[in-house]
Amino acid sequence: NYDYLLGMDDANIRNMTRIAGGDPEGKIHMLLDFSDEPRAIADPWYTGNFDATYRDIVKGLHGLLEHMIRKGEVIV
Repeated sequence: NYDYLLGMDDANIRNMTRIAGGDPEGKIHMLLDFSDEPRAIADPWYTGNFDATYRDIVKGLHGLLEHMIRKGEVIV
């Protein structure tokens, strides 16, 4: 029912893929895959750096929106 299933780190992606029974349609992504710095987003519970996590999430969401606009999934 969803076009995108977004995780923050490798553990999220592994668990989502397991729960979904695989990802044949390529819907599971790390949020920062849509940015110019594809990587995991650090969990601020462990790092204590909530500001860095917030910036990473905003960067990923901006990249996702740009990706969706390019694909014609969002019209602005």
